Amino acid sequence: MLLEVFNSLFMSIAEQMGVRLENTAHSVNIKERLDFSCALFDAEGNLIANAPHIPVHLGSMGESIKEVLRRNEGTLRPGDVYAVNDPYHGGTHLPDVTVVTPVFDEGKLRFLVASRGHHAEIGGITPGSMPAFSRTIHEEGVLFDNWPLVRDGRLREEETRELLAAAPYPSRSPDTNLADLRAQIAANEKGIAELRRMTDQFGADVVDAYMGHVQDNAEESVRRIVAGLHDGHCRYETDSGAVIQVRLSVDRDARSAHLDFTGTSPQQPGNANAPRSVVMAAVLYVFRTLVGADIPLNSGCLKPLDVTIPPGSMLDPSYPAATVAGNVETSQAVTGALYGAIGGQAEGSGTMNNLTFGNDHVQYYETIASGSGAGDGFDGADAVQTHMTNSRLTDPEILEWRLPVRLESFAVREDGGGTGRWHGGHGVERRIRFLEPVTITLLSGHRRVPPYGADGGEPGAPGEQYVERAGGEAVPLKGCDTAELEAGDVLVVRTPGGGGYGPAGS
Repeated sequence: MLLEVFNSLFMSIAEQMGVRLENTAHSVNIKERLDFSCALFDAEGNLIANAPHIPVHLGSMGESIKEVLRRNEGTLRPGDVYAVNDPYHGGTHLPDVTVVTPVFDEGKLRFLVASRGHHAEIGGITPGSMPAFSRTIHEEGVLFDNWPLVRDGRLREEETRELLAAAPYPSRSPDTNLADLRAQIAANEKGIAELRRMTDQFGADVVDAYMGHVQDNAEESVRRIVAGLHDGHCRYETDSGAVIQVRLSVDRDARSAHLDFTGTSPQQPGNANAPRSVVMAAVLYVFRTLVGADIPLNSGCLKPLDVTIPPGSMLDPSYPAATVAGNVETSQAVTGALYGAIGGQAEGSGTMNNLTFGNDHVQYYETIASGSGAGDGFDGADAVQTHMTNSRLTDPEILEWRLPVRLESFAVREDGGGTGRWHGGHGVERRIRFLEPVTITLLSGHRRVPPYGADGGEPGAPGEQYVERAGGEAVPLKGCDTAELEAGDVLVVRTPGGGGYGPAGS
């Protein structure tokens, strides 16, 4: 009974952090799209609990926490806050800035709280900081490498502003960065206050014990699921021709599994490289979804799993490889490969359909909904965010009020879902007219390779995108592309559908 109480308490604290962040953030991306995540960690950096925010954030935040612990061993103290986004030192890709606050009680480190927000402008070679053609991490923006954001209770605003301006491709909106960083600090403070309240109510020893119990419970929940799985393999090809391979080997007696990504393509010259933390986020997400019980997603879920990721592959790249698409697109591909190896469900869209646009004055980022995959006994859903993304789209009124655009239409694409006994969900068609010149960038997948069907079901329809120039000309775009648009031009994005499951008519 008390285990359920603490499950709910830990999750509730993370949720309250999220409410504080939503209410105090400045950017459209964090305040309206809710592209952020909040979580609690124990003193060793293990994830205790999170709010139901962005899966790719939550599974990978632990690496940021452990990097802060490692780099500041013996020097962490009350009143300090760190910022991390460097993919080679605890981050994933540069737009996702994690703010980490240690929590002390009578001089002893008891917890860490963290909030990760996607900053829609952090520098880089294109506005919106999600370039299609970056080849090194430095072309993607400003690096926060174990950055002391607050020292002894003082926000290092001037120093942070200098950091944002000093990169080879600096931030175009440092005021917004600083406003959102303040909001992330405030969210962490809310978490600290609630943790102290909980400790005062139950006692530090009881809270410490249940931090362990909730992770043990998650471990046992995953072990029960693993014991019922079968060995499997998936070879997942992306639009670029790069391949993710994963082999699942189940030890039923030990109720454990080995996931081996050997055979995955080597590090890519572009930006589809995903740090190991992103791969582990996908593994954590997939196995948590197999558990029917309402447990917090935490580090315990990973204990029954042994994961092999070949160094030098696109899933464990070497500095200074670009990674901006690895966090968003490759995380989806890894998720699709894992479900393919496990079986029982067709691929969803397999992409976040990332769109950024902007100029020197405004920058904006969104992920566009697609269709989800069908499975044994259920159809896929139309027009939803699938798997590793869980953000929402900005309300049209807010979008048009804050940005120089008109949303001409946003509708379900009726020809997208794969057929089968259970049909895949349909994608969407989104039409945006621009009212001033902007640079647009697309990072998306399944424009060449359709999302797979399963058990005889048909694949979903690939996505497509093009620009309708003000003069009437239609200009096709690639799935990963950038273009200069003038006032009056319209961008049209048609997202993929999910795969079908089972042969039609069965």
